[in-house]
Amino acid sequence: MARPAAVTPDQIRTTVLAMLAEAGDAGATASASNSPPSPPPADAPVTRERFRRAVSVRRLRARLGAGDPAVLSRALNDLEAELVQAGIAHLALPGLPDAIAEQMRALWAAAVGVQLDDVVRLRQHAQQVTADAETARHDADVRSEMLRIELGELRERLAARDAELTELRTSSRHAAEGVQRLADETAALQTQLDTARNTLESLRHTHVTELADARSRYDGLSKRLLQETEHQRHALAAERERLVNQFADAQTRITALEGLRERLLEEVATGRDAHREAAAEAATLATVVAEQRHALQAVQALQALPAAHATQSASPKRPARHPPTRQTSPGHTAAVAGAPRPGARSSRARKGPSP
Repeated sequence: MARPAAVTPDQIRTTVLAMLAEAGDAGATASASNSPPSPPPADAPVTRERFRRAVSVRRLRARLGAGDPAVLSRALNDLEAELVQAGIAHLALPGLPDAIAEQMRALWAAAVGVQLDDVVRLRQHAQQVTADAETARHDADVRSEMLRIELGELRERLAARDAELTELRTSSRHAAEGVQRLADETAALQTQLDTARNTLESLRHTHVTELADARSRYDGLSKRLLQETEHQRHALAAERERLVNQFADAQTRITALEGLRERLLEEVATGRDAHREAAAEAATLATVVAEQRHALQAVQALQALPAAHATQSASPKRPARHPPTRQTSPGHTAAVAGAPRPGARSSRARKGPSP
């Protein structure tokens, strides 16, 4: 529905004519109506300058209290052209006195005002009827559009329901076929179940018979196992007693062997010490023998020296070669004197530690 205008053209026209009448242009009111214009006063024609002085867009909008300035400007231009053209068309009536002409113009203005009010009222009524008709038509269009939309939605809903019904019918047919197939399978499975039940009964009877036989065999084997277990228990007890005795004898032998081992280790340690002492004495004796040999050689050299001088004096042709004389230090002589004799070492070695 269209938004109604804030100010109607009739309101604009009425307000402009009132403003012109207040400004002294009473003839403008008569010329603005649809009836034939009456002649305006000769001294007050409606001109463009007087219209612009009396009426403006700002004054008209302030007088109306609302309105679009562009719409008001276009309406003022139309009214200005109409009123100015009507003022030009007015002619003075010749041959009439001024008082009569003035009364005629006043009478004409009053008649035109009444007619203008009727026209404005009728126009407003017609506009109201037109607006109501437009509103009713718009409402009818809206209702028809809503009904058309609802009809389309209903058609879509019906189409969806038809499709859903078709799908459900198809599903129902498939379900019926599945139910029939399941019934056939159920019958076949029932037959198999009966066969399996009969087989199970026969197997259960066979199993009970075999279980009784196995239980009797188990009882015999259990008795035999208990007897063998008891025999083995006695045998294991005797064997355990024998092993305990053997273990005690072994412990005794191990203790004796450990004592023998300790005694042998002590004898070995004693023999090792005696061997070290014998090696030390042998080294000392070797040193003493070497020193005595050197001393003997020195003594022999000293004894041979006079004979060599005599021989040299007798035959001075070939001098005799003598070994160098080894000088013995006092420490070496004391070591030789303090060294044990061979007889004493041999007797000490014979008195070695007994095993």
